[in-house]
Amino acid sequence: MSTTGQTTTIEQAVHAALATVEDPEIHKPITELGMVKSVAVSPDGRAEVAVFLTVAGCPMRETITNRVTAAVSAVAGVSSVGVTLDVMSDEQRAELRRGLRGDSAEPVIPFAQPGSLTRVYCVASGKGGVGKSSVTVNLAAAMAAKGLSVGVVDADIYGHSVPRMLGVTTRPTKVDDMIMPPQAHDIKVISIGMFTPGNEAVVWRGPMLHRALQQFLADVFWGDLDVLLLDLPPGTGDIAISTAQLVPNAELLVVTTPQQAAAEVAERAGSIALQTRQRLAGVVENMSWMELPDGTRMEVFGSGGGQTVADSLTRALGAPVPLLGQIPLEPKLRECGDSGTPIVLADPSSASAKALLAVADKLTTRARGLAGMSLNITPVRR
Repeated sequence: MSTTGQTTTIEQAVHAALATVEDPEIHKPITELGMVKSVAVSPDGRAEVAVFLTVAGCPMRETITNRVTAAVSAVAGVSSVGVTLDVMSDEQRAELRRGLRGDSAEPVIPFAQPGSLTRVYCVASGKGGVGKSSVTVNLAAAMAAKGLSVGVVDADIYGHSVPRMLGVTTRPTKVDDMIMPPQAHDIKVISIGMFTPGNEAVVWRGPMLHRALQQFLADVFWGDLDVLLLDLPPGTGDIAISTAQLVPNAELLVVTTPQQAAAEVAERAGSIALQTRQRLAGVVENMSWMELPDGTRMEVFGSGGGQTVADSLTRALGAPVPLLGQIPLEPKLRECGDSGTPIVLADPSSASAKALLAVADKLTTRARGLAGMSLNITPVRR
């Protein structure tokens, strides 16, 4: 075979190898995304690959370079690999966005569509300080560890804390009108804290909160998620109402502590389902007790609050609202939140991790109901 023929064959093999390289943010082959600019192989086996980045400051440039180098290096006949990075033009980014999101002029919330298979959970509480965000990130991490595709929206605009609890330090990347969310522990995450400088406070009224939530749901490219968790602010204010409007098929997950005063407030947060017609997935009781060295339990915040909330909401809604789990109070749960690695990953054998993993199992193994789903039934005219 001629040298030119051999080179052509190797280039074809290199293209095939590049088809196995996924963009780390979009999770599709770079060949499908139009990111391969050119491929050339010299007679001595030196492969030169030029790759388009979506934006100049792409935070995943090193990851993409490493993946391309590894894939091409494995091709028979390739002696060395050189990767050159370029940046997509505005037209190329617009084409990429259309390929991923369609030609709709107005962003669409994919989770609100009748055919959506993503289960959406809104983690709510009546008051602050009950560990709602901690429950959210640990459930997300537990579900992702099971192999599910998981996203988290930090919808607590004023009191955002999810990025720290998941150890997210990178900022979102914008591709045309589409936002690529950062990832941590195989979880896609978006938060207003990624757009504000330092620890600056967010001072917005209701309409701005609604618009921010709408952008988080519609403008962010989430891909095909199995589960989306929204960490709501405490109470029954603007965000809770906006969530019900924007994602009417979302289910509420109420977090409380055993304290009766907290339970009464949590009941109000859960009873919003009566007005929004959302389904209540259940109740999680956090800080249920502290396990002492001698094996006894100290009920720091009393007992029975979670079951009280579940029973009260069951009576109010006329449908069973289960107590999904009781999470013990232990220092390591807080420490893991501060360090950015959820306890279900850092210490899965701990008491609180076991309880959280059990709740995640219940939420992901429940059979999907028919409520809100299109059955594609057409009435027969008589």
